[in-house]
Amino acid sequence: MQVQEELQAYDDINVTPMLDLAYVLLVIFIIMTTASVQGVKVELPKTKNTASLAKPGTKAVTISERGDIFLDAYPVTLEVLGQRIDQLKGGNPSLPIVVKGDGKAHYGKVMAVLELLKSHDITDVGLVTVRAK
Repeated sequence: MQVQEELQAYDDINVTPMLDLAYVLLVIFIIMTTASVQGVKVELPKTKNTASLAKPGTKAVTISERGDIFLDAYPVTLEVLGQRIDQLKGGNPSLPIVVKGDGKAHYGKVMAVLELLKSHDITDVGLVTVRAK
């Protein structure tokens, strides 16, 4: 008795593994995009007139309600902030910095940061606010 194997041509391609990969890549992209947003969430003061301060290479100094200081999203002390500004100024002498102070932050802490920026010859400083409705 002779066994004959039936050869069958595959007419369709199984796309399930490809869709699984696409969904995984989409989820990774979404997570990485939201995780890379710089800054710390603070309640910004409201003003009637606001201007766009978006410049390439702008660094953000944030003062939270509790008085914590952040450079971009990294917590720093005033001393470390001064050192980091010196390092950043070495690569960009006209370093633009925006100060994002929480509306409930202690005013003295905001002034200490502004004085530190002035002592390091930072002249391109902006204060971030939210447009009042």
